Amino acid sequence: MARVVIFGKRDYAQQAHYYLTQDSPHEVAAFCATADQCDADTVFGLPLVAFEEVANKYPPGDFHFFAPMSGRSMNRVRERFYRAAKALGYPFVSYVSSRATVCHGEIGENCFILEHVNLQPFGRVGDNAVIWCNVHVGHHSVLGDHATIISGAVICGRCTVGPWSYLGANSVVNDTVTLAEGTLVGMAAVVKADTEPWGIYTGDPARRRRVRSDRFEFL
Repeated sequence: MARVVIFGKRDYAQQAHYYLTQDSPHEVAAFCATADQCDADTVFGLPLVAFEEVANKYPPGDFHFFAPMSGRSMNRVRERFYRAAKALGYPFVSYVSSRATVCHGEIGENCFILEHVNLQPFGRVGDNAVIWCNVHVGHHSVLGDHATIISGAVICGRCTVGPWSYLGANSVVNDTVTLAEGTLVGMAAVVKADTEPWGIYTGDPARRRRVRSDRFEFL
């Protein structure tokens, strides 16, 4: 059991509080946000403290950190605060739903894995990844750091999902496909071939769009 500080105060942070409280051995001690976002004293009756002061009030030696943020800016905002908390010396928790099916494999730190996710054997989920409900990740598949997989996505066997990638709802990645870093797969797209870095892919079969994913603000 760990005492946990959750980064954020809105949707993702509120859901993190719910899941950690209802379905984990951990105790949520506080929320934190950047000083300019601290417009209240509490969230759900727990203290809301400025990130700039969190290490003084909730020392890394006594508390863990959890920052399951959205995939905004191709997951780089979440990565920034993950790295900032890590630099302060915080250990991280990951949440894996008790209603997820997790076979043999590795799951990194600061991951948020929700109900009815199916992780088949011999795979790996990197650090700071978010996997929403009803996602299937096939055998021997590897999800890179800072990835976001939205509800209903299917990643078939022996796939590689590069870091900073984002898979939209109900998208499909065929067997043995490699998604390069920063790949954005649109909703219901079907990716049948390897992708190029920071590409946006939509349709069936998925085709690359002209704009780069790191220049496209979609959240």
